[in-house]
Amino acid sequence: MDVTKHNSDAWDKKVDEGSRYTQQVSSETIRKSRAGQWEISVTTEKSVPRNWFPKVLDGLNVLCLASGGGQQAPILAAAGANVTVTDISKKQLEQDENVSKRDGLTLRTVQGVMSDLSDFEDEYFDIVVNPVSNLFIKDVKPVWKEVSRVLKNKGILIAGFTNPLLWIFDDNQERKGILDVKNSIPSSTLDYLPKNEVQDFIDSNNTIEYAHTLEDQIQGQIEAGFVISGFYEDDFGGTRILDNYIKTFIATRAIKLNDF
Repeated sequence: MDVTKHNSDAWDKKVDEGSRYTQQVSSETIRKSRAGQWEISVTTEKSVPRNWFPKVLDGLNVLCLASGGGQQAPILAAAGANVTVTDISKKQLEQDENVSKRDGLTLRTVQGVMSDLSDFEDEYFDIVVNPVSNLFIKDVKPVWKEVSRVLKNKGILIAGFTNPLLWIFDDNQERKGILDVKNSIPSSTLDYLPKNEVQDFIDSNNTIEYAHTLEDQIQGQIEAGFVISGFYEDDFGGTRILDNYIKTFIATRAIKLNDF
């Protein structure tokens, strides 16, 4: 099956349903961002530390990667950056376009897959912002390689991703408060289902997700030419039982070094 097309349609559906990560920021948020009072998140609850960014964004080329939804991209555009946002979902990108038109921002939207950035030239961007989204792609290493290619030397990658420990538990049981270790890593949503339920899941138009190893997430960045320079963890904000035991999301700041 075409997983990219499936997940694109699934995210379009999430926009129609008003999912949290499809809700565009307010005009008040854009006003504050223009005044220098801006912040973004690449995980679930925590904001990215401001010192992970250059002090001034004016004139910097920023790629918001797999980041549609009218959230990170408009804020960074309002803060002065030249922003391009790419996503597999047309409706997610329309959320960014809506904010741009509403609040008089300039940003570019490009529909595409995060592992293929052939629309962008080598070493063009100063910063790449990649919120939790590589769980929707089977192989994460090509993502890091493509990000490295389009980033300038000493460019910054700010990425959020899932701690694979989240995936080892039976999701239905965990939501009932029961931690039942069931799944191995790496794996995908479809691997967790009985064979007779796979087609029903596909027909339901839910996203197909992939659990990547920490080696692919972190060593994958290093192999692509990055040096990790920042790290923090995040969770579901206390709404899931796992929050009592471990953080299930990770954010990294990495610097591309051509001579590394």
